[in-house]
Amino acid sequence: MQSKLYRKILFATDGSESARKAVDDVVEFARLSGAKIYAASVIDRSIYSSVPEDMEWEEAMYDRFRELAEEAVSYVEKTAKNAGLEVESALLEGHPAEEIVEFAEKNGIDLIIVGSLGKSGIERFLIGSVSEKVVRNAKVPVLVVHWKRQ
Repeated sequence: MQSKLYRKILFATDGSESARKAVDDVVEFARLSGAKIYAASVIDRSIYSSVPEDMEWEEAMYDRFRELAEEAVSYVEKTAKNAGLEVESALLEGHPAEEIVEFAEKNGIDLIIVGSLGKSGIERFLIGSVSEKVVRNAKVPVLVVHWKRQ
């Protein structure tokens, strides 16, 4: 018997090896729920906004970030389709937490799954935590998966 509690699950992926390892669990969770998976990756332009302007360098960095984001959602899409699940992918641009929350609201997402790299102390204070911001601002349940660094 499938639960209809979660019909639309957003999996926000950064494409890291640990995120890729989480895909099988996300797919299984969606399969058990009878849910559609929305795979999203956010291209964060703010990462290099403080670097002196060099249009060639900035364009090359953007292209690389976009390529990595496309690979991340493509991997989720392929895995979900191989499991017979409905999946839709999205590339987003902006601040990751804001984009994830906004996408969830616009698409009627029932559950957001995000990863946490387990930052602590000064690193967390200085750069913040995407997963923490999503939890604080989302209007739907958020499942945070701890991804261990490789």
